[in-house]
Amino acid sequence: MAKPSQISYLLNAPGADKPTPIFTFLSLDGRRVKVYANRSIHPRQWDATERRALTRGYPRNGALNDWLDLLAERLTTCCDTHAAAGTAPTAAELRALAETEAAAAEPKPVAAPGGLFWQYYEEWVNYTRAAGTVRTAQAHATAGRHLREFSEAQGYAIDFDTLTPTVGDRWAAYLLNVVKLTDNTINKHLGRLKAFMKWAAKRGYTENTALDRVSWARREPDVIALSTAELTALETLPLPAGSRLEKARAWFLLACYTGLRYSDLVSIKPQHVRPATATLPAHLRLTAKKTRAVVNVPLSARALSIVNRLLAGELASVKSQPITNPVLNRFLKELGQLAGIDTPVEVIRYRGGIADVATAPKYEKLTVHTARRTFVTLNLGKGMSAEFVMKLTGHTSYKSFQRYVNLTPQRVAEEFARFHEMPD
Repeated sequence: MAKPSQISYLLNAPGADKPTPIFTFLSLDGRRVKVYANRSIHPRQWDATERRALTRGYPRNGALNDWLDLLAERLTTCCDTHAAAGTAPTAAELRALAETEAAAAEPKPVAAPGGLFWQYYEEWVNYTRAAGTVRTAQAHATAGRHLREFSEAQGYAIDFDTLTPTVGDRWAAYLLNVVKLTDNTINKHLGRLKAFMKWAAKRGYTENTALDRVSWARREPDVIALSTAELTALETLPLPAGSRLEKARAWFLLACYTGLRYSDLVSIKPQHVRPATATLPAHLRLTAKKTRAVVNVPLSARALSIVNRLLAGELASVKSQPITNPVLNRFLKELGQLAGIDTPVEVIRYRGGIADVATAPKYEKLTVHTARRTFVTLNLGKGMSAEFVMKLTGHTSYKSFQRYVNLTPQRVAEEFARFHEMPD
């Protein structure tokens, strides 16, 4: 009988333009039993690869995934019990598990005393958004959603006075074991909650500093970079002018040529472009969305050409808006495959200090953030100093910059040969 990790869910009508039921297949003595999960979802909110509900942008779907996990456990427990007794469950028995206490699988929200904590948390998210850091505000909102869902699942009312180190540890364990987040993401969510508590303390909302004693080890995942040959393959890939893939390539190449983050790329305006003078080349001067630091990025001929296309509206989507980050990431995987960027790569992520290693063709791991590391890696390889590259990327500490440095075996050998006599 299948174990919980092997139970996967499907949509009854994945091509529908309306909510469709979720179900799973189980094998019993050579028979396939179809068990409906007693839940429906719109296909656009479903991740067909992971076979789970999308949660980014759909905060209510977190509870749906919890229910699917719970149902998988019920089904497995039922089958294991029968197997131990030498019997097999009936189809009706299995299907009933999706309805028994179904309402209990969606706990009602637990109101915090006075509701002030969540009121101020929303105020903090809105404050961050009003400051112009929209993506940061979205990240804060996501952390808040996970905290609400933890509160509902544990039956523990969250308020300023109830956030003890023990509760912080339990929330971190919930993020690891229930939400299945990586160590790096758990560390970031804890940091966001601590930042909120400090913000609230400055405004006199609380004096609780207990969360300062809660920590979770940060273990950065690998960040992939393109080699010079791979970047050239992408640059020279024949594509119809003005096509969706050609526009996506232009956005990505601009990031490779400038080292800018996606949030800064899409914010480029005419006033950010400084023309060449007798002493300075053409460059971008803008305030980085994430760090609020002012960066000056020289523009090569190729980069300037793409910037001019961007400002002319030639890289806009069909809705006359910049291409969105998720869509761009999807197009990049398609571009990488067409360009033959298929070298097997290992991607390591950590959960609870345990390395989760996955191997896949390189194009499957391409994202717009790959361009930023490509910029760092290739320019360091050309001999630029780390301090100079950091100035271009806006990094303020070498520790955060270091994870972008891709020291390949070939580059290590070349650097060594610069300072030592090597045998023929």
